[in-house]
Amino acid sequence: MSKPGVSADDHALIDAAVELITARYRENRHHIAAAVRGKSGRIYTGIHLDTYVGRASVCAEAVALGQAMSAGETEIDAIVSVRHPRPREQHREPQLVSPCGICREMLNDFAPGAAVLLDGGEGLHRRPVEALLPDKYRRKP
Repeated sequence: MSKPGVSADDHALIDAAVELITARYRENRHHIAAAVRGKSGRIYTGIHLDTYVGRASVCAEAVALGQAMSAGETEIDAIVSVRHPRPREQHREPQLVSPCGICREMLNDFAPGAAVLLDGGEGLHRRPVEALLPDKYRRKP
């Protein structure tokens, strides 16, 4: 997976997510891994928990963010999500993916100001989490 245009710390974040999904991929169980880096510099990972009842599934981003928060992180610097290809797919390498809509909401609530690492077809880049969810719903005080 080519990684131009991102920092050495971002490479390490991507590598942590790729390493996890490569080791733990199981079709119809775990196909997404995420890694978050706290302001402390520590990296936390999580894996998608797929269930037969879709509503009970838990996204990798939520697991990774929960790991960071449980360890005492109060600010998140960056997050990346990677998807493992299914056996019948042509490409064989894990690919960066954008967080789903629910995760975009969660990241806006718990990781404002964080960068999301994305592959926009023109190489990897960092994008503010807020840019992934324009006109976010906000509670009135």
